[in-house]
Amino acid sequence: MDIAQLLTQINPILILSVVGGLAVILLIVGVIVSITVDRRATEMNRLGKYIEDDELLSERDRARPLVDWLNNRVERSTLGDRISNSLSRADLKFKPGEFIFFTIISAALVGFVLWYIGGKNIVVLLIGAAIGLYIPNLYVKSQQSKRLIKFDQQLPDMLNLMVNGLRAGFSTMQAMEAVSKELPPPICDEFRRVIQEMQLGVTMERALENLLIRIPSDDLDLTITAINVQREVGGNLAEILDSISYTIRERIRIKGEIRVLTTQVMYSGRFLSMLPLFVIGILYLLNREYVMEFFQPESGICGIIALVVAGLMIIAGYFAMNKLGDIEV
Repeated sequence: MDIAQLLTQINPILILSVVGGLAVILLIVGVIVSITVDRRATEMNRLGKYIEDDELLSERDRARPLVDWLNNRVERSTLGDRISNSLSRADLKFKPGEFIFFTIISAALVGFVLWYIGGKNIVVLLIGAAIGLYIPNLYVKSQQSKRLIKFDQQLPDMLNLMVNGLRAGFSTMQAMEAVSKELPPPICDEFRRVIQEMQLGVTMERALENLLIRIPSDDLDLTITAINVQREVGGNLAEILDSISYTIRERIRIKGEIRVLTTQVMYSGRFLSMLPLFVIGILYLLNREYVMEFFQPESGICGIIALVVAGLMIIAGYFAMNKLGDIEV
């Protein structure tokens, strides 16, 4: 029996099952390793690009040639920079290559599951792969939003601590160092990184600019602008930060009231936008012939036009509901 005959006798379902099982195992192992990695080792790995010391490289990084190869290729591109900034904003200890690897695994896993449930249809496979590609990005966006909200809530306390330190005779750097030691995460982690960058020779303006890239907050932008202006033209920084702290507290209070009033609108828009997709998915699983009427030759192009128009209306309704609930303060 030659190889060609042997391959023809292998059940494709068995091959896909083995591949899906391996993908699940790799995903679980990767998540566990990334979550349980020591925080100090992660900081030393990030500092390794500035300090040429082989001892800073952990054994975990040395033992992954495939992921390192992918990460080296991605980091040299614009895509790698965008992914790195996005992961940094979410405070996820992944490298760009690792994130791409997990995204591919997610697409393969979700695509296989929907392909198997949906009657082994190639269209369902492509839809599942697209959903799988979107899931990791959705998780990153969710972590970014939660972290940004928590940072904004801690910002007034940070400003009060800096004001007290400046009035006690601290310099700006000493006041920020006190913030990195006294306050809880995530604000202490970000200011600790600012202090580390300044100790490595980065200017304060550049370190604060990097902080704003990681935390795209309007309140933080106002604070950093005040610090930079005071360093250039002089003035009482403690009084300036005290006024900014009061303004930010009032903005946070108003934002909280608006968020409570607009939550129903936001979630209604999301639910109503996803409802047609869930309905057509359930109908496809229960009565596939009924849904496939859109693609029958007898329907011509009318079925495709109806689906496109429905999709455009769903997207327009979603953005309209979000626009109603998006109130700038």
